[in-house]
Amino acid sequence: MPFAVGILLFAAVSRSFAVEPDSEWSEVLEEARGQTVYFNAWGGSDRINGYLGWVGEQVKAAHGVTLEHVKVADIAEVVGQLEAAKLVGRDENGNVDLMWINGENFAALKRAGLLWGSFANNLPNARLLKDSASVKYDFSVPVEGLESPWGGAQLVFIHDTDTVAEPPRSAQALLEFVNGDGRFAYPAPPAFHGTTFVKQLLIELLAGSETESALSVPVEEADFDVVTAPLWAYLDQLHPRLRGAGKSWPTSGEMTRQLLDDGELDIAISFNPNEASAAVKGGQLPESVRTYVFDNGTIGNTHFVSIPWNASASAGAMVVADFLISPEAQARKADPEYWGEPTVLDLQRLDDEQRALFDTVDPGVWALPIGTGKVLPEPHASWAQALEAAWLERYGQ
Repeated sequence: MPFAVGILLFAAVSRSFAVEPDSEWSEVLEEARGQTVYFNAWGGSDRINGYLGWVGEQVKAAHGVTLEHVKVADIAEVVGQLEAAKLVGRDENGNVDLMWINGENFAALKRAGLLWGSFANNLPNARLLKDSASVKYDFSVPVEGLESPWGGAQLVFIHDTDTVAEPPRSAQALLEFVNGDGRFAYPAPPAFHGTTFVKQLLIELLAGSETESALSVPVEEADFDVVTAPLWAYLDQLHPRLRGAGKSWPTSGEMTRQLLDDGELDIAISFNPNEASAAVKGGQLPESVRTYVFDNGTIGNTHFVSIPWNASASAGAMVVADFLISPEAQARKADPEYWGEPTVLDLQRLDDEQRALFDTVDPGVWALPIGTGKVLPEPHASWAQALEAAWLERYGQ
């Protein structure tokens, strides 16, 4: 064998030995350089797509990694493709290197053993993450380093201070509010905001009870009727006092915002603490609106990125995942100018220079202030569908 050919063959063989999830970071950076990372993520937002374009520019300049955003409509379709690849034995050279997931999609991938390994805790910027249940558990499923946090969301309420100076800050206060002719409505499940609101009520109504822990386990392991009895009793009282009297419902959280702007509701629902700011700037809400959460917190979750077991560019995917939780990337993501989503970083863990990046982010007085509002963990992923079915059986038209 000619010497030159032998050198090239050796280089190719050396290059084929991919890093492990717990490899030294210097080895990860070395292997990542020159790789192309195919990031499968929702592509339905121009703002998010633009943000990911900026991420690609940064990781290319700093680490020589090319980021290709594979725009998907529903990440569940990608989960199905990975399951099919596993069935036919495609255990390497996969075409998905990084993916945006949480909830049931993560649970499905974890159950089937389709994730690469516990890489997330090995990322240098992981030390800056919040120490919260929402980061450690994805819809009550232990994360165990199999995915890296990327962004947060939380159920919030928006009210117009010109009409409601002191909004209700608990489930019981909300019931008293509507009984006093306060105007409120929520989307009918299975609309996302409606299901989330129902889960919020259930969490609060069970707080401190013997059945509270049932929400953290699969629904089939719990006595569903006993656990949910307080919820149905509450909704039976609430619904007749709602706008629509429990006969007609908003179709989405966005519709509750429109009804607030039209003066038909006093309170709107959102899952983005910064939505009110964007709406005010876009002329969709008056400047007198403010965002708040219940005193004991509201349901929230974290969305993540993960690496499939057969990824072709695991090292590059780790580099991208690490940059996504860097102070630079998280501060830009928190800015409504570029995205406007809560950070997963603990601002107290940042140094002065890093914290200054967030000081320049101004969501406005209309948003939930950065770092405020207690976040309650999601029930186990299996509860959503069961609650939706039971709600429709009782209240569906």
